[in-house]
Amino acid sequence: MRFSGIVLATVMAAGLAPGAQAADEILGNWQREDGTSRIRMAACGSAVCGVVTWLKNPNSPSKVGQRVFYDMKPSGDGWSGQAFNPEDGKTYTGKVSVSGSTMTTAGCVFGGLICKSVTWTRM
Repeated sequence: MRFSGIVLATVMAAGLAPGAQAADEILGNWQREDGTSRIRMAACGSAVCGVVTWLKNPNSPSKVGQRVFYDMKPSGDGWSGQAFNPEDGKTYTGKVSVSGSTMTTAGCVFGGLICKSVTWTRM
């Protein structure tokens, strides 16, 4: 994928990548563990964003095409940025970690003290 190389080069040039996961690990299509939604993590500017690509229930608060993760950039233990929760309409501090074909996303409050996480599987 053309954008993955651009994001990885940007991350490396910024000096943010030593020890951080490669951009290729987060990019791609992911399905929520309960099978209710799918997202695509892709380059957006110098960061990574996640957009809803499919919903099991078209009447859910989420909408296809809605950005739910944005400004995701490498951090010491994965990725961090912002996470939008369509269920309550609020934006939280977002954290993402990738391990093999599993991605865990979390929306956090109080500086990361309280987080709600969701597990996704690479498609």
